[in-house]
Amino acid sequence: MATILVVDDELGIRDLLSEILNDEGHAVELAENAAQARSLRQQMRPDLVLLDIWMPDTDGVTLLKEWSSNGLLTMPVIMMSGHATIDTAVEATRIGATAFLEKPITLAKLLKAVDQGLNKVAPKALGALAPGLMPARLVGAEVTVEEAMTHHQLNGTNVVNGNGLMPALPIGPQAQQTFNLDSPLREARDDFEKAYFEYHLAKESGSMTRVAEKTGLERTHLYRKLKQLGVDLARAKRGGLG
Repeated sequence: MATILVVDDELGIRDLLSEILNDEGHAVELAENAAQARSLRQQMRPDLVLLDIWMPDTDGVTLLKEWSSNGLLTMPVIMMSGHATIDTAVEATRIGATAFLEKPITLAKLLKAVDQGLNKVAPKALGALAPGLMPARLVGAEVTVEEAMTHHQLNGTNVVNGNGLMPALPIGPQAQQTFNLDSPLREARDDFEKAYFEYHLAKESGSMTRVAEKTGLERTHLYRKLKQLGVDLARAKRGGLG
């Protein structure tokens, strides 16, 4: 069906993924480090790559960046890691990774990610994004709801943990919040927006003027949005959020 390159320094992971993918009818090539992956990529054009982030010689994000810079990122790449930070996952998706799988990888999640990856258009490198599709600044206090949600939806990027939850931005008073990706889109979006506005209210000590400036909303629209989301403005003014 497809030729898949698996890059992982752990023999057990390589053997397991190879067995599963072979059973699904795919041809599998294996690399235990970045050097072998580079060599195989020069010899062939895989339909998809499963790439571990943490490897002893060169990490997966650096290798991904090399492929992107050299015009070799012509296939979907799914990043894998058991202990990557959200910053790392976001960096990989900005470079061109199509998805992120957290170890231990379940059979269902692996097959779903592979199926989705094989049915997507090859990723574009960061410097060659389609017009109008700017990379979202997913980490940092200045991110907007539209940037974060649009990037996630249009790029098709999946940053999930083993429970199917999308971690919130790892900063500020809402750093530990998670969003349930199994919920309807409207509910997930409302949860994200509420956390987003609570973050800025806490950061600006409840100042609606400064929050309006930071989020790019008119004050009237901002008040209406906060009321709709059920944000406790009195608590925000007391500096009690977070």
